[in-house]
Amino acid sequence: MTQSPPFSLPVFLLALSLAAAPLLAATPPKSDTPADYAYALPLQISGKQGVVGLRVPQTVYLKAKTAGLDDLRVFDAKGLAQPYALYRPPSEVLARRATLTATIFPVRGNAQPASGSTAIDLDIRTRPDGSVLSVQAHTGPAQSKDTGAISRLILDFGAAAKDSTDNPVRIEALRFGAPAGQSNYSAEVWLETSNDLKHWETIGAAELSWLSNDSAQTLTSDRLEFSPQAFRYARLSWRRGVPALFSAIEAETVNRQSSEPVRETLWIKPVAGTVPGSLHYPAGIALPVEQISLRLSEANIVYPMTLGYYAERPARQAGKTTEWVFQPKTQVTFYQITQNGQTRRSGPVSIGIGHQQEWVIRPLNAAATAQPELGLSWQPATLVFLTGGMPPYTLSFGRSDATPASQSLGQVAPGFTPSELRQLEQALPGELQTGHAERSAASDASLAGISARNRTFILWGVLLLGVVVLGGMAWRLIRQMRAGSTKED
Repeated sequence: MTQSPPFSLPVFLLALSLAAAPLLAATPPKSDTPADYAYALPLQISGKQGVVGLRVPQTVYLKAKTAGLDDLRVFDAKGLAQPYALYRPPSEVLARRATLTATIFPVRGNAQPASGSTAIDLDIRTRPDGSVLSVQAHTGPAQSKDTGAISRLILDFGAAAKDSTDNPVRIEALRFGAPAGQSNYSAEVWLETSNDLKHWETIGAAELSWLSNDSAQTLTSDRLEFSPQAFRYARLSWRRGVPALFSAIEAETVNRQSSEPVRETLWIKPVAGTVPGSLHYPAGIALPVEQISLRLSEANIVYPMTLGYYAERPARQAGKTTEWVFQPKTQVTFYQITQNGQTRRSGPVSIGIGHQQEWVIRPLNAAATAQPELGLSWQPATLVFLTGGMPPYTLSFGRSDATPASQSLGQVAPGFTPSELRQLEQALPGELQTGHAERSAASDASLAGISARNRTFILWGVLLLGVVVLGGMAWRLIRQMRAGSTKED
């Protein structure tokens, strides 16, 4: 009888795993072509600039599938992805510069400070609007205010120096005109400032000089600089040199204002929700909401509310896998009230940056029946891309499993200053193109699921085949053992 070769289980399992490995590892790489995205916007550019900007349109925020706009791609005519960067332009600080001409009041006479004081006693008369009418020293021998040598100067820069309380005009330097009739003059002056003519503060000093030569050339040092200050009145005194009446004194002012970023607002009407007493507002997961507003239709209404969203978490009750829990974001009161013929309305409320597919309002007044519109405001990002491919270019988006492709500005526009970035040529988006949605769904998420299921089926098939083969080998061994025992008998 021919003896069968001995069966080796380890060798069989190794062979089985080697046979299944290629099938399990056969996962095709994820494609990244224009056909893999559900939407596209043609981009029109001049073709003359190497770096171009685009303020991300609202439709992109509403139809993108990722919170961080990871599914944005800029493709050229050959379908090659172009490098791009996303950034939010910083707020601009605008500096408005102007000059204010001072009204000069000389303090004449041998005025000296009163005993125990560092300041002279002055009689300063003002008008109801605060402007200085006259200045006269009280110390020293009585004399006319229009006679005697100059000892000090009182300056009034007018009501314009006060401006608004919230954003006052700030003076950062004084510029002096040379004393009349003096081609050569040099002195050291000290500057004190005040807003009420009672309390004075020393803020700076300067060497002033006008030096002329025989060729009628003049060397001038005529500015007194200091850190920007808000004041209306000033007092000049001399520490060196002969006091003189300057021909003119002008204040150089600066008014710095931070510009608000450009924001867009989307108004949404409430839809029916699954939770009674809540108002649901479908938005887009990509919207970086910074502020919210309410549009109330009632003439007189106060509407306290909680804004939030529902988040899915593992269920705490038996028999349920997950549950939806309300997560509050902010609590605020909006209103619209008509009083004395004028309507008072609440303004936008900042909530930080939030990304939600759906926002939910819960009125704090259980009897509230209002159905307000919700306004979502955000600062659109600027997309900066390199035109290194073949035009025309297309902005594609709408893919939930896309990987981030945005790069840093230094890799797309190296060396560009914020001012240059603000002046970039802006691409003009065309009409929204659709039709890739079905192909996109089948190309990535669906195919990934199908591939995973196929690998599972293959694995189970290989395992079942192994069980059958093992069963057959076991049956064969049993038969051989029976045949051997019968032969011995």
